[in-house]
Amino acid sequence: MANTPQQRKRVRTAQRQRLENLRFKSSIKTMFRRLKVSVAAGDGEAAAQVATKLASTIDKAAAHKALHKNNAAHKKSRVARTLADLKS
Repeated sequence: MANTPQQRKRVRTAQRQRLENLRFKSSIKTMFRRLKVSVAAGDGEAAAQVATKLASTIDKAAAHKALHKNNAAHKKSRVARTLADLKS
């Protein structure tokens, strides 16, 4: 239990940051599902748009430290591989 005003503030800040990190991670997972669906349907234009937005979101999450930079690089590599599967 937080006893000092500073501790109470840190609890509120940590909760807000935790929710922001969760939003980043959830939206990345959702966009990965959309990318897989558009690749499976063979829709190259939609897949390219989703991939661009997904890469941008991954970069933003890494910048906000919601994802580790190596984890972000791994996810962006997965995006590129999935797009490459569509073209082959």
